[in-house]
Amino acid sequence: MDLSQFEGIIPYSDEETVEALHRVARNPALPAISKYLFPDRPLGWLKKMLQSAGGIDEFQEVVMTQVIRAILAKTSSGLSFSGVENLKSLEGKKFLLFSNHRDIILDPAITQIMLDENGFPMTEICVGSNLLSGQLVEDLLRSNRMIKVIRGISARELYLSSKILSRYIRESVSSGRSSIWIAQKEGRSKDGRDMTEQGLLKMFDMSGGDDFVRNFSELNIVPLSISYEIESCDARKACELYVRERDGQYVKKENEDYHSILTGIRQNKGHIHLQVCKPLSISVIEEAAKARGNERYQILMRELDKRICDAYRLWTNNFVAYDLMTGTDRYSDRYSESDKSAFLKYADHKMSKVKTGLDKSDVRKIFIRIYGNPVLRKEELGLEI
Repeated sequence: MDLSQFEGIIPYSDEETVEALHRVARNPALPAISKYLFPDRPLGWLKKMLQSAGGIDEFQEVVMTQVIRAILAKTSSGLSFSGVENLKSLEGKKFLLFSNHRDIILDPAITQIMLDENGFPMTEICVGSNLLSGQLVEDLLRSNRMIKVIRGISARELYLSSKILSRYIRESVSSGRSSIWIAQKEGRSKDGRDMTEQGLLKMFDMSGGDDFVRNFSELNIVPLSISYEIESCDARKACELYVRERDGQYVKKENEDYHSILTGIRQNKGHIHLQVCKPLSISVIEEAAKARGNERYQILMRELDKRICDAYRLWTNNFVAYDLMTGTDRYSDRYSESDKSAFLKYADHKMSKVKTGLDKSDVRKIFIRIYGNPVLRKEELGLEI
């Protein structure tokens, strides 16, 4: 596979990774990061590990797996996963992991931990170029097999960029070179409703020929669902949605994505569950191929949504929030009064930190809605709860 045609969007090479990691090792923020993640290690341990990594594989397997596990140990109540047999059913073929998206960095990072623990090679990861807010972030992401998805460009440029990305994904998976992780839509699901973006499926199809079935079957699409007991950046998301509803738009502040990354890493996550769904079967793709125009993509979109939402694990918080949101007690058998009191106390704590100028009562309603919507989404799709 000639990678020169994809220059500008592909991950760093091993040689570029070594150079990048030496830059990271010299970053003045590294001692504080090392002390936070590895308080029991010598202060220069992380720097030494970065400087000694000989390429991407060694960096990911020796350094990043320890970094992610350290984050989870400090900020979560544990990680569980299921459905790994669905990847084994592909018998060594590469695949396209099609995931819901709740946290900017941790969703794909936790996926790599799941793959590593089960003997699968780590994937390349599609990440928006808007996240490359500085040299440190770019070096870390592109050393972790980041594929750059270009954002903030004209419609014409977007079309050309999408064609290149589509071709790169197809050639990587179908050639057996690498599996790839991609979110089901641009940006995170901020309102708790996981929904596939139709344009993404069209992008996949751009690099194929006239055979719709072959175009999608050779990608080996595997839906993936990750759920956090405590929603990543929950209060930040609620504030953004409030401003968007109030003003009709939301304009990000400088370095806001960077701060969201840090918040997602540092905040408590409770339990985390990741479920691998069954690969998208040829029979489903053949059924979609019988339709015409956009309906073909919508059939696939509905199937992907159904699988991802069905696999999403609901937590006590979700049931409490749903009943608060709807003014019912439909799921009161799923939680206790102490569970409800704990969630309300948590919501009040988060709202106490909401900046002045925002209506805290309205932000609180949105905050509760974020937690209640995963239950509502399952109801909308007729899924068992």
